[in-house]
Amino acid sequence: MGRTRIDVRDAVVAVAVAAILVFDGWPSGVLGFVLLAAGGLALGGRTRYPLAVLVVTGLCAVGYRAAGFEVFAVAYLVAVYSAVRAGHRLATVVVSVAVLAALPGAALLSGSDGAGEAVDQARGVLELAWLIAAGAAGEALRQAERRADEAERTREQIALRRAGEERLHLARELHDSLTHQISVIKVQAEAAVHLARRRGEPVPEALVAIREAGREASRELRATLEALRDDDRAPPHGLEHVPDLVRQIRSTGLAATLTVDGRRPDLPEAVDRTAYRIVQESLTNVTRHAAAASASVRIGYQAGAVSIQVDDDGRATPDNSPVPGIGLLGMRERVTALGGRLRAEARAEGGFTVQAVLPVDRTP
Repeated sequence: MGRTRIDVRDAVVAVAVAAILVFDGWPSGVLGFVLLAAGGLALGGRTRYPLAVLVVTGLCAVGYRAAGFEVFAVAYLVAVYSAVRAGHRLATVVVSVAVLAALPGAALLSGSDGAGEAVDQARGVLELAWLIAAGAAGEALRQAERRADEAERTREQIALRRAGEERLHLARELHDSLTHQISVIKVQAEAAVHLARRRGEPVPEALVAIREAGREASRELRATLEALRDDDRAPPHGLEHVPDLVRQIRSTGLAATLTVDGRRPDLPEAVDRTAYRIVQESLTNVTRHAAAASASVRIGYQAGAVSIQVDDDGRATPDNSPVPGIGLLGMRERVTALGGRLRAEARAEGGFTVQAVLPVDRTP
């Protein structure tokens, strides 16, 4: 919708300028009419093709003078403004110098004599002043748009950072609260089991289950807080730490392998950290829930993207796929926030797979 509005506006400007030029140069014969109309109508492509329009309108301006028409080059000034606004400053200067250098020769071709030399000099100064003014206007608007874009990006980054800080704060508050309550439950269960055994009484299975559940919940809470923690005391991890992570997983008895395809480029910090978290969370799920004997990690570096794939040979099947937990949901949030895509599902041959593709923005 935005591109359509811009094209319509360019078309209106082109028709208006062409009408002004034709009216100002009327009557000028067929050649004059064609040159004047072409110079104005060419502005219809000034947004999409600013340099091409700059060259066309410049040639038309030289053509006016060679044909003997004393018409102000309004179309070329608009083209200068548009080209500079689009960021083509050096090209605009080069083309403008060439046009100004060609105008005296074009005037000679038209058969003009030297009687109006003072007038020609004054006209040349005025044309140069208008060119500088048009270029300055385009540059001023370009800088204003760039500052507006930077301000918008800054606001988005601040909002994302504040949201992340608030989520971490809430996670820590929740951790402290739950840890206290679960610790009480665990201590009470431990004490009840101990007393029952001292008295030689049978320990109820429900009581043992409560004790084990309390221990597991405490471990889960500590692991969750460590995954969420991201401050100076716990420096963020990236893909360069994945080999260490795989070695740690091997120490638990899981046969884990790591394959890297391509050469690791300089990655944005958010992409690097998210990729590591995906591998970490996937391997953690394998060791805790998959009952797997082996797992493979594959990292691929392609042009403009990083791919991560973690497979295991656990008990998951397409007919018996595990319910996504908080870790997987958090993983999906991270990937979506970066504009990537994530697929996590049971494999047809058995086991589970996590596949993610994270785009890498190469723009400066």
